[in-house]
Amino acid sequence: MTVLDSVLQILVSGITLGGMYAVSAIGLALLWGVMGMLNMAHGSLIAIGAYASVFAVGYLGGTWYLGLPAAMIVGCLAGVLLYFATARWMVGSGQFEMNIIIATVGVAIVVKSLLIIGFTGYPQRQPFALEGGIYLGNVLVPYQTMLIVCVAIILMMALSWLLKATRMGRAIRATAQSQKAAALMGIPAERIYLQVMVIAGVLAAISGVLISSTANTSPSLGEVTMLKVFIICVVAGLGNIPGTILISFALAVLEAAIQYALSAKWAFPLLLGIAVMILIWRPYGLFGAARIRKV
Repeated sequence: MTVLDSVLQILVSGITLGGMYAVSAIGLALLWGVMGMLNMAHGSLIAIGAYASVFAVGYLGGTWYLGLPAAMIVGCLAGVLLYFATARWMVGSGQFEMNIIIATVGVAIVVKSLLIIGFTGYPQRQPFALEGGIYLGNVLVPYQTMLIVCVAIILMMALSWLLKATRMGRAIRATAQSQKAAALMGIPAERIYLQVMVIAGVLAAISGVLISSTANTSPSLGEVTMLKVFIICVVAGLGNIPGTILISFALAVLEAAIQYALSAKWAFPLLLGIAVMILIWRPYGLFGAARIRKV
């Protein structure tokens, strides 16, 4: 394999990983940007989406592409349930950021246990997948890779349109800038928080389908992904969606290069070390801004 083939292989792998990470990361970034909420159950939402596809296609006998709509519906419902089970009763309290972390950790434990009870702990194949691929030189580009990248691009474009061109999006951005000012303009914060959690739930569920399509579906699917997505959001700057997308692809290409040059076991430790060094240099992330709190 030539150097050009090696570079192409790294780029194909990195772009695939970046698309999956970006879809999940922007949901986490959106929650922080609007609500100041770090959702520790985000990994559970990823696993729920993967199993929704497995159930709709594998158990009910649907066509493979119905896995994605099934995950979106279940992700929407999960976002609603998570909001009414946790955030609705805590948002606005003095210790919201800490309390919501504790509450969502508990939710994550419960969801994982329920998935084990319902689907067992054994890995299962994700039916949302395309067989075959095309060759670019000596490098095989699977159709599944192209599908993942297309879905990720469509979702990012749809979210951008939603936030910039719709009334709901303008209300979300106004609430993210200042909840008090948005309330004075007649924007109900509770409704916006519910909408944001639904969007984050749908994105996490879709990312679960995409991620499990390159591996196996298991109750712990979202745990490692959650760690990587959190690193991406922190490095980009919590709440910065454009920066989160850029860092998702940058770190994914770097991860693919490390896996190719060394091995998969070195990828996460080295990425974590790079993230620590970046945060020492810029504690609020590459694209974030320092937050000033009044006491």
